[in-house]
Amino acid sequence: MTPLANRRFAKMNGIGNSIVVLDLRDVGADVSPADARAIAAAPGLAYDQLMVLEAPRRPGAAAFMRIFNNDGSQSSACGNGTRCVAYVLTRGGAQDRLLLETDAGPLDCRRDGEFDFTVDMGAPGLGWREIPLRRAVEDTRAVALDAPDLPPELRVFAAVNMGNPHAVFRVARIGDHRLEVVGPRLETDPIFPLKANISLAEIVSPTRIELKVWERGAGATLACGTAACATLVGLARQGLVERAATVALPGGELRVDWRESDGHVLMSGPVEMEFEGRLDPSIFAGRT
Repeated sequence: MTPLANRRFAKMNGIGNSIVVLDLRDVGADVSPADARAIAAAPGLAYDQLMVLEAPRRPGAAAFMRIFNNDGSQSSACGNGTRCVAYVLTRGGAQDRLLLETDAGPLDCRRDGEFDFTVDMGAPGLGWREIPLRRAVEDTRAVALDAPDLPPELRVFAAVNMGNPHAVFRVARIGDHRLEVVGPRLETDPIFPLKANISLAEIVSPTRIELKVWERGAGATLACGTAACATLVGLARQGLVERAATVALPGGELRVDWRESDGHVLMSGPVEMEFEGRLDPSIFAGRT
């Protein structure tokens, strides 16, 4: 029997971003892409991201996080999922800060309220190699796509890496574009060797942004924390918004602050616990 059978999980969401938290710190079990897809397909467990907690690798850290998308691919960062993990690891105790490790680096988390958390997402990657792009680009604030099949405002984007690659498209009205159509097309554009998260951003004011996101490996989502951070950074670099703003997504609002003192991006918002349970062994029968 797989060591994942009967393991406890928490089904949560961060402003609608569907999250499953699976704590494996005490067993050292490995999660394969097939396991991740099997969990996502289980009744009631459909998720955008699966946050797998492993034993920490450095002193002072609470856990090392591996992050799976629902197609079994991995991501190095998930802001809404990180807040969910912070809730699971701090509830019922006096601790209001903790450090989590990821492939993209350490994330410092702070509890602001019972269900509200701030995550220091670190400094954004802004060079074309960091994002990455397939070709050299002098200025990642405005990257031109060779895409005559797309509307003009979807041919230029701001490129940002927030632990994963993001392309931010400023649009006049979000409703003018069908995300389920343009998202897959843009995610897999040849300019992105690792694919990319696609954000359509409508500026309401210098301190408020409306956003819809097509997540790499997950599809259309109610919310994406790293996309909110990348969008704020991308638009602020163009001088279109302030360095701190509210980012409104279909599932709710996040507060994003691109801190001037050290260049780190702080993301604040709520989480919700939906239910907890154990993984039924039948989930993993015949997984592919």
